[in-house]
Amino acid sequence: MVSTAAGEAELLRIRGDLGRDPVVLSAPTAEAKRVVRTLEVAPQVEVLLAPVSFPDADRGHRLDALVRRHALHDRFRVVVVVTDVATSTLLLRALAPDQLATGGAVALVGLPRGDRSVAVRRAVASGFVLGVAAAVAEPLAPILTLPGVVALVGLVLLLVLPWRHLGRELLLAAAIAVAVVLTVVASSARFPGGW
Repeated sequence: MVSTAAGEAELLRIRGDLGRDPVVLSAPTAEAKRVVRTLEVAPQVEVLLAPVSFPDADRGHRLDALVRRHALHDRFRVVVVVTDVATSTLLLRALAPDQLATGGAVALVGLPRGDRSVAVRRAVASGFVLGVAAAVAEPLAPILTLPGVVALVGLVLLLVLPWRHLGRELLLAAAIAVAVVLTVVASSARFPGGW
């Protein structure tokens, strides 16, 4: 959350930390426009973030629902909320009641997010193609070399947090490729002239 009271130095400092293509929710005020312009991002203007003199009793819950809806829509993009000091304080209390305000114009709130899901269809298709390719390439290399290399790359990618989902996908594809290779080998042993 970025308060409209943030100075130029603070805004320039956090601009590099936003990542690629953040979701920016902005209040419809001139101060928020100044902050968004300095951050060099395209905002989504939300009327609910506008400052109010007499807030409703459920304003905190509505702000919480607004931010969580955008955060859950694309769980892996950074969500930035640009609003006045009072609204950002209320939002901080609603989003993270156990987190204390830092006193600055920028507050980081870490919402719990799950891991990225694995594209199962792509992994199954890749595993099938990989298994057939390994069976065809048998005279050139040992039959399980190709699935083994893919599994090794998948294990390495499991260690890299942003690519962990790709590592799981490669491991699934390698397992399916081994199953396809074993099926091809078993069928060729049963029907020698078939493959």
